[in-house]
Amino acid sequence: MPPRSTRDLSATRRGFLQGGAVGVTVAAFARPALARAEFGRTEDVPPLDRYQRVFLSDAEWVFILAAVARLIPSEGEGPGAIEARVPVFIDRQLSGDFGRAATLYMRGPHVPDADPHLGYQSPLSPAQIYRGAIPIFNDWCIRQKSAAFADLAAAEQDEAITALMAGKVPLPPEMRDFGDLLLQNTKEGYFADPMYGGNHGMQAWVHIGFPGARGSFLEWIDQRDVPYPLGPVSISGDRA
Repeated sequence: MPPRSTRDLSATRRGFLQGGAVGVTVAAFARPALARAEFGRTEDVPPLDRYQRVFLSDAEWVFILAAVARLIPSEGEGPGAIEARVPVFIDRQLSGDFGRAATLYMRGPHVPDADPHLGYQSPLSPAQIYRGAIPIFNDWCIRQKSAAFADLAAAEQDEAITALMAGKVPLPPEMRDFGDLLLQNTKEGYFADPMYGGNHGMQAWVHIGFPGARGSFLEWIDQRDVPYPLGPVSISGDRA
């Protein structure tokens, strides 16, 4: 398995989100099968502690909250993954077509330890990978650092996440893509339209100057290296 980058997770947010702390090798997930949230507008969104999960268990939810908070932390430039409600996005993705691998060919043959460049080889769906890998990773954290991931100090969490992304956590071959999935889904939840549960209030779009689902850019196509002056619009018509 090719080594993944072990670059310090304290790198700039912009660099992390543009290039990633690791190379996401699961090309089959480049186009997510988005599961729409039951709410899309900002005023309909409950606080995270009152959000009604549709897939993740209590223990899995605690892990996801802690993990995405280190992948895109609240401190520094722009909103963090928690402010953007990335955990909600992940929960809903895992309960839908993406989690069930509805758009992937899953009949085999499966060779989980094949070269990652050959594509998705696991017999498990993304939801099954999350469900199986989270307790294994937590057990590894307990053995290596004497506490489950969510109970570690931030610096130790960063070390553990770095080890996961570098392939140094002994996961079964059929779950080896867990780190890549977690990182990719975190990025997707950060930048997705709010109707899918993440990017709350279009905070990530505002941060990078992305205009969202505006209907026309004809008057702007000849502008180069000039920030777009209008705020983003969501698919549901909300403005930020």
